[in-house]
Amino acid sequence: MSAIAFVGLGIMGGPMARHLVKAGHAVVGHNRSPGKAEALAADGGRAAGTVTEAVTGADVVALMLPDSPDVVDVCTRDGGVFDTAEPGTLVVDFSTIRPDVARDLAARAAERGLRMLDAPVSGGQAGAENAALSIMVGGEEADVAAARPLLDVVGSTVVHVGPSGAGQTVKAANQLIVAGNIALLAEAIEFLRAHGADLDAAARVLGGGLAGSKVLDQKAQKMLSGDYSPGFRIDLHHKDMGIVADSAREAGVVAPVAALVAQLVAATRAAGDGGLDHSALHRTVRRLNGESS
Repeated sequence: MSAIAFVGLGIMGGPMARHLVKAGHAVVGHNRSPGKAEALAADGGRAAGTVTEAVTGADVVALMLPDSPDVVDVCTRDGGVFDTAEPGTLVVDFSTIRPDVARDLAARAAERGLRMLDAPVSGGQAGAENAALSIMVGGEEADVAAARPLLDVVGSTVVHVGPSGAGQTVKAANQLIVAGNIALLAEAIEFLRAHGADLDAAARVLGGGLAGSKVLDQKAQKMLSGDYSPGFRIDLHHKDMGIVADSAREAGVVAPVAALVAQLVAATRAAGDGGLDHSALHRTVRRLNGESS
């Protein structure tokens, strides 16, 4: 069993940390909102008031933070992960950040004698709560092998996709595919509605054919019922589409559909829906069709 520092105990990180506790690991959690660390302590972990306290003595440091600047800050600040972790410590970043930032952090970690993996996840809140996340891992093969017993606790699909930064590149592609599917599902629902189709029946039959997808399975009913309570917020998907755009431009990749979907996500956020689930992109499609959202 490992001593694990888990920094970032939000919608995703909280359930992941609890699964590690249940698997028998000694987990020390830290979060900017102390109540979330205290909730982990109530479930058998331990709460730390600072990153330094959480990381001291840890074999593994796990991060689940909102954006690239947050990860850079937690890793590189005075008393942060890189200052505090002992040489040989494995740092696993589950956050979704820019691939170039992930590569830079891995190089800086190596200079400190640390081993760092970028291991972003897909599956949303339900995947985190059910330990059914898909985890795309970038880094050295030996480090991935060392982390796999922990990754297998929180994920059902764990794949080493290449060197440092590769996990974040695959996650960016994942977010593009998901956003595109959500946008098309929203348009399809409004198309069906305009023609008077039975929307529930249509969703069932579409799910059984080539149009079927996890997006359709998980998001159609949210759109039909108007329940946009977050599993994964528009604000975060907006950030991820920015990663797609920046990374595509850096590589010289032309991605016109990505640009259009990014604008739809941005419009949803600009309309005040940033705190809703990304299925709330449906609200933007409804507004474009002259409907109240």
